[in-house]
Amino acid sequence: MPEVELGFPRTYVEFTNPADPDEVFRCDLTWLTSRWTCIFGQGCPGIYATSPEAGCCTLGAHFSDDDDAERTRLVMEQLTPAQWENHDEGHRGGWTETDDEGDLKTRAYRGACIFHNSRDFAGGYGCALHGYALDHGLKPHTTKPDVCWQLPLRRQFRDVDRGDGTTYTETQIGEYTRPGWGPGGADLDWYCSSNTEAHIAPEPVYVTNRDELTALMGEAGYAELARYCRQHEQGGANTPHPADPLR
Repeated sequence: MPEVELGFPRTYVEFTNPADPDEVFRCDLTWLTSRWTCIFGQGCPGIYATSPEAGCCTLGAHFSDDDDAERTRLVMEQLTPAQWENHDEGHRGGWTETDDEGDLKTRAYRGACIFHNSRDFAGGYGCALHGYALDHGLKPHTTKPDVCWQLPLRRQFRDVDRGDGTTYTETQIGEYTRPGWGPGGADLDWYCSSNTEAHIAPEPVYVTNRDELTALMGEAGYAELARYCRQHEQGGANTPHPADPLR
């Protein structure tokens, strides 16, 4: 099977955020030095066999907070029919909806996120918000919902008691594995993060996803992470991701 089973050994590093002494990063070096890359439009079969062209953009994107939703709305209002295949439908029927728990998300329409442009669309295949960023010289993570540009990076927070009555925030940076999707993760027909088919990049994740990691960690935090990643790559006892090709 091209997808490796989870539970393999990983190497982590913990370090204090240089910009915040009350935050400690715990980072998965095995994942961040792996050769994963997004293969959307380049062999990705989609997470559901019923929507192979939509990649992982089938369910719509949940917003992390009000600021996330507002940032997306501002970009949505700039999209033209030439850039967004579902422009008229999005304005007529709405571009958001709530899930069964009442949480706001982008609307699912015809088996994909409403911002998904089909392969035959003259304005370009894939996410209209992503395309807008490329057309205007912007970073895609500044125009898309948080979950869209973070996946398959995963940031989690945990309050840790030092034992002396004080606490700090532990920020975990790692792989967004199937369990991260909740109970439905096991039912996905295909998933990329631990799939050998997607571990084909010439450079590691911490390099190719520098912009996203910097947005998650800050400039100083990323610089420290990159230093540890380079040390891990050079070390003789490192733990490579088992989905990576031999190198």
